[in-house]
Amino acid sequence: MNATANGMPTLVLPGMLKKGDTIGLIAPAGPVQNEDDFNNGVKLIRDMGFQVKYSQTVFRKEGYLAGSDIERAKALEEMLLDPETKALLAVRGGYGTLRILPLLNLELFLTHRKILIGFSDISVLCTAVLRQTGLLTFHGPMLTTLAACDRASIEAFFQTLTTRNPASIKTGKLEILIRGAARGPLLGGNLASIVHLLSTRYDLPWQQAILFFEDVNEQPYRIDRLFTQLKEAGKLDDIAGIILGSFTNCGAQEQIWERVLHLTEAKIPVWANFPAGHGKANHILPLGAEVIMDDNRGILQIAQPVVS
Repeated sequence: MNATANGMPTLVLPGMLKKGDTIGLIAPAGPVQNEDDFNNGVKLIRDMGFQVKYSQTVFRKEGYLAGSDIERAKALEEMLLDPETKALLAVRGGYGTLRILPLLNLELFLTHRKILIGFSDISVLCTAVLRQTGLLTFHGPMLTTLAACDRASIEAFFQTLTTRNPASIKTGKLEILIRGAARGPLLGGNLASIVHLLSTRYDLPWQQAILFFEDVNEQPYRIDRLFTQLKEAGKLDDIAGIILGSFTNCGAQEQIWERVLHLTEAKIPVWANFPAGHGKANHILPLGAEVIMDDNRGILQIAQPVVS
């Protein structure tokens, strides 16, 4: 794997989806909990002109996991190696992705270059694949959340995966806390999951990166502690900007914003209320791609192709 000057792996693009292609469903963490959500997601994908493939392992329940670590790793690799599938979409998050990383041959993602999509606990897999192979991955809706997303998020989901140059992301509800333009690779995902990767072999260099974070069901003091750990680990020292998505059921959003501003000393652009995370607004984001925070227009511009 080649690397850039700051230690980031040289970016590799996954193949583009086209109508009729098959999307493989994976469960690296928890199993399907609500079959209606599962069926609604499958129907939406099929209605949009794509095929869906999955094994019964996505429904297997072993406590809070979709089967044993070995079973989940094997099922993921089988779907990745399946010649019919052109993309891998997680059915849901939960917990457990971190446990299977040592069991995976991550180089297979580089040799097969398939789209990988998920959020929440799947941030771990998306980041690990990007770190180990350079393959661009996607923070975005999962199968059981896709149909419940707002219209803009659903349209962006399919448009991004089927077009080389995705549209810029603009929302009227964006809060620009600290102004200033910034450009860099987009990294991040679920805050708690990303913090759990610190000091592991999957931890990415963040120099001059634009960091995106979201979370759900964390007490305010835990959100504070997670951001404080990033600060004390030096991870916020040389970044280009921060984008805060939704922090659902995490207390007052303004408290989170205030803490981030304090830790960054208001020296870099900081946006909040970005439409991504555990809510109906969950815009797909290309992890590893060069992006531009355009504060004049309140637009996140994707400055490069994200599929080949």
